[in-house]
This record gives sequence, structure tokens and C-alpha cells, in this order.
Amino acid sequence: MEKFLTGDLPTDFFGQKFPDCSRISSLACGTLRSMKRWLIRGGVLLGVLGIMFYLKVRVFAPAPLSVSVVTVDRGRVEETITNSRAGTVKARQRAKLSPEIGGRVAEIPFRKGARVHRGDVLLRLHDESQRAAVQMSERELAVVQVRRERVCLEAARAQREFLRYQQLKERELVSTDLLDNYENTAQTTRVSCKQSEAEIARARSAITEAKAVLAKTVLQAPFDGVVAELDIEVGEWTTPSPPALPVPPVLDLIDPSSIYISAPMDEVDSARILENQPVRVTLDPFPGQAYKGHVHHIAPYVLDVEEQNRTVEIEVELEDEAFASMLLPGTSADVEVILSVKDDVLRVPAAALFEGSTVFVVEHETLRTRALDVGLKNWDFVEILGGVSEGDLIVSSLDEEGLVDGLRVVVRPPPGSR
Repeated sequence: MEKFLTGDLPTDFFGQKFPDCSRISSLACGTLRSMKRWLIRGGVLLGVLGIMFYLKVRVFAPAPLSVSVVTVDRGRVEETITNSRAGTVKARQRAKLSPEIGGRVAEIPFRKGARVHRGDVLLRLHDESQRAAVQMSERELAVVQVRRERVCLEAARAQREFLRYQQLKERELVSTDLLDNYENTAQTTRVSCKQSEAEIARARSAITEAKAVLAKTVLQAPFDGVVAELDIEVGEWTTPSPPALPVPPVLDLIDPSSIYISAPMDEVDSARILENQPVRVTLDPFPGQAYKGHVHHIAPYVLDVEEQNRTVEIEVELEDEAFASMLLPGTSADVEVILSVKDDVLRVPAAALFEGSTVFVVEHETLRTRALDVGLKNWDFVEILGGVSEGDLIVSSLDEEGLVDGLRVVVRPPPGSR
């Protein structure tokens, strides 16, 4: 049998030798030929599968996903709490002013934006009638004073007459009835003298009242400040506000040295906020900049407004007073109260975390998910206690579609690099 299998035999398309059926039985020959064909087919199939796998992996494989990364480094991390709604720049000294009486505007010495000092005249009404009332009261006082002088002189003369007749009565030179008449005259004139003194006091009060009304025609600055708004012009009429019907003020005065920031903080954080704690303030008109300040005052109550979170209002003062004086009241602001700080700790940007405390780490051009053990954190950075090492590359572009563990990626160059 060995001789038949090892002799010169016919070959197939691949150069393989077929058994010589003339030397063996036809059944054995058919079986050997069938086995040989299946082996050939299997080899061809494996070759095709190998080629297809190679094409899929190397030729037709999708390109690696381009991602942006940040490096795990060391630095400063703060624990902060922020306002639950936007804060507002305000002024502690801000007055919306109007004259106390109605009248036509005669003079406006300062226009919008002007700096004024306490006592400066901001607005003056026509005051002819008020000045006339003062003059009339003063003349009435003069009349009453002359009347008093005459009445009191008569009272003094009547008193002297009474005393003389009283001496005569003691010597029984006059009757009792005559003495009574002189006594009654003395008492009556004395009362008239006292009455004239009361009339003088009343006249002086009338003068004071007239002068007070005259003073109401002048609107003065109650403190140093800046004229923020002016809603009236010379020649226009102003009317005082009637009870229960407020009238818009004609002038708005702001003290720029009293600027502060009011911010609502969530009530759950109220126990951790203390006066003089450092804060960081950002303002919409100055994007990308932060300003240092401190907690100046904490409201002694929780604001309970329907359909809103309960909040505690805090007042923040900026360290840079000159800059604060330039801020416009009503500007929106965000406040971060700094509760604690750690320097030179392992950290990653807070925006690189997803699903709580998980990150994508790039290892050999492949994504790997890592669960982190975190410490202090704020909107910018999170302290890392474990899970990654310094220098690891963390994916920061979490908005990319298809980020999964094991995905092939390529690191995107930083913006501005070549």
C-alpha cells in the first residue's frame, strides 16, 4: 500500500497528487479523492476569510475618532458654592427724588451723569407765591409786635393806677367799687398783653411754615452721588404723589461709593456661608474676568417666594473699590463663595467628567474608562484622589458621538498649534 501512495501519481490543479485508482480499490480511491477536495476547499475558504479580515481591519476599517484631550496635572482646587440665580449690582445709597410740592420747574443746575455733593441744588421750582407768603407772614409779625407793645403799655399803666387807688383805699379816700374797677382794668389789660405775646408766637410759626414751604421748591442732594436719571425739563410741571397713588420720581441719584452685589444663595448652603469669606465675582459686561471680594452681610431670614427655590440673600463687596464705583446698578453678576482651598493637588477639569466621576483616558490610541475618587471640586477643576496619574491624557471633547471604551482615537492637536 505504501508503494502505491508514494509512487508517481497524477496531480490536480494545485499540483497535488491523486491516488492511482488502478492500484487500489475504487471505494478507497473515491474516499481519498473526496477528502482531498474538502481539504482544498477548506484551505481556499480560510484564505478568503483571511483576506476579508485583513481588508476590514486595514483597508476598510473606519478612521480613528479625533478627540481633544487635557493632561492630568497639579494645581489649585477650591470648594465653592454659587448663587442659585443671577445676582445684581446695587447701591446702598440710591434715592429716587421728586419735589414735595407741585409747581413749574424753573432751574435744573445738574444734568444726567453729573457728580454732585450733598446739599447741591438739583432742581428749583418757581417760588413767587411761596416768597410772597413768607413776606406776608413777616409783616403780620410786625403788626402783632406793634399791637403787643401798645397793649402791654396800657396794661402797665392800668397796673400803676390800681396800685395808687389801692393806697388811697387804705386811707379810706376812695370807695371800694372804684378800686374794684381799677383792679379789673389792670387784670384785663394784663391778659391782653399776654394774648399779644401768644399772637407773636403764632406769627413767628406762620413765618416758619411759609419758609418751610418755600424750601420745598428747592430739591437738594441728600448725599454725594451721580445723577443717574432726569425725567423732567425746565418749564414742565411736577405734581406730588397723592396717597396710595405713587408718581414716578423726576430724578435718580446714586452714590457710586456704596456699590455692592446682592446674590441669592440656595438655602441648603446657608449654614456654610459666613461673613468675610472670600468670594469671586464675574460680571456679564466683563467676560473672562473674575474679581475678588468678600461676604459683607448675610440676610437674617430665608426668602420664601412661591414657585421659586428658597434662598438666602448675601451682600458682597469688591476689593477694588475704584472698579466697583464704575459698575452700573442693575448689572447682572455671578458670585462664587470660596469655602476651602487646596494647592498643588492632582486635578482635572470638571468639564472632562461624565456620569458622576468617570473619565475617558487615552492609552495607546485607545479609549479606556476610569472611575475616579474625587475630593474638592468646583465649576473649573476637580481634585483627584485616585483613578488616574499625573500626565495621563483625559478626553475633554465629551460632545463627540460614539465615545465608548475600546474605541480607537487620535489626539487632536491643541488650537493654534501647527
